[in-house]
Amino acid sequence: MNPEKLALLTDLYEFTMANAFYQELPKEEGVFDIFFRNLPDNGSFVVLAGVKQAVEAVEKFHLSASELDYLRELDLFSEEFLAYLVDFQNQCEVWTIEEGTPVFSGESVVTVQGPLIQAQLYETMLLNLINHQTLIASKARRIVASAKGRAVMEFGARRAQGPDASIYGARATIIGGAKLTSNLLAGKKFNIPVAGTMAHSWIESFPTELAAFEAWARQNPHNCSLLVDTYDVLNSGIPNAIKVFEQLKTEGVDANIGIRIDSGDVTELTKKARKMLDQAGFTEAKITISNALDEYIIESILDEGAQVDNFGVGEKMITSSTSPVLSGVYKLCAVKHEDGQVEPKIKVSASKTKVTLPGIKQVYRLYNTSGQAFADVIALRDEKLGHSLSVVKADPLATKKEHVLQDFIAKPLLRPVLRGTKRVEELEGDVFKIQANSQAALKELPAETKRLMNPAIFPVYVTSKLNTLQKEMLAKH
Repeated sequence: MNPEKLALLTDLYEFTMANAFYQELPKEEGVFDIFFRNLPDNGSFVVLAGVKQAVEAVEKFHLSASELDYLRELDLFSEEFLAYLVDFQNQCEVWTIEEGTPVFSGESVVTVQGPLIQAQLYETMLLNLINHQTLIASKARRIVASAKGRAVMEFGARRAQGPDASIYGARATIIGGAKLTSNLLAGKKFNIPVAGTMAHSWIESFPTELAAFEAWARQNPHNCSLLVDTYDVLNSGIPNAIKVFEQLKTEGVDANIGIRIDSGDVTELTKKARKMLDQAGFTEAKITISNALDEYIIESILDEGAQVDNFGVGEKMITSSTSPVLSGVYKLCAVKHEDGQVEPKIKVSASKTKVTLPGIKQVYRLYNTSGQAFADVIALRDEKLGHSLSVVKADPLATKKEHVLQDFIAKPLLRPVLRGTKRVEELEGDVFKIQANSQAALKELPAETKRLMNPAIFPVYVTSKLNTLQKEMLAKH
């Protein structure tokens, strides 16, 4: 994915609206928020990802001559608008929450402010980039949590929905806590460690399983992990692996050794495999399992006592198969008129969950004196949070009972990163630094909020001022 080649990664109506804005409201600015509605896997939060690519896509938004020719051929756009697109330069300001941060439903995670002509064009592109990586990072977080400190490796390229999904999905899994990938292109692009063992075809290509293992050890003496389930794990695979490990030991080779099991009852197989390896004196040998794993399977087999050091997770992580769609939306929350006046905007719906929060906003994470996060607050950006704060629950289905929050430290989460073509802040490019920041932010959340099943609801509030503004605007409609 080249961020300079994404201008047409959009729905037609974004361009037809921009064309109309050019004619009808050329001087007006719009303010748009990205936020998430329903969260995947009945979780309480998601791990924000894709921010770097999203900001770069806005910064480098450009239409080539052939793309402009294509738009002209559609016979839908004025020549004046097409001429405007020739020298297109971003004039919008972008605010984001730091990539890797756990965020909750309804919170603005990206805010775009600038000419309506431009800001409208970014909608589909930004949602595509943010929704996908956030979905996969969130799934990876759950899978890593289920592994209880054991390494999770990303093995999903062959079942991802296309090349970009595999490459950027791999990036997202690292943000979510995975240790490495089998995907060489993702490894090169994002400096992610790569790993892999062998396929069953390697063993099947030799006269015997032992011959295949011996050949592999000759070619990979210092990193010898053997796939032991081609024929019979307990009666063939592991005994032959032990023979090869003994040969390496006799030869004085300092090897990282291990086995991988890709089928069968992994709980019982890994228990017996661990016992066999230990009895042979190879307590250091690592056991890796793979084969359609997700957080539910991993949690179950570990509860059953499975002896596993590493998990190779493929399709169910790279596709978030149990919850494959993230409901991120891009909604207008304010219009800045030519005279400088900012007018809040609201989307009204018969469904309370689809009523939007108006105005230009800031999101705060509140901490107690021990550094533990206990609530988030959505406020208008120009609000000053004092030592005592009147709030209501942000959940539109919750009882709108007013609360008073006291004795907190408020950390603003949204910050400006791009103004026009100038970076206000450089975004972190090292995925493992993003992962580390994400892990630190996760530690700040209550343990019950991070449960995989039936997590406790983390309180998200709106200030009384914002709540009043929403009510007043609803009354007008």
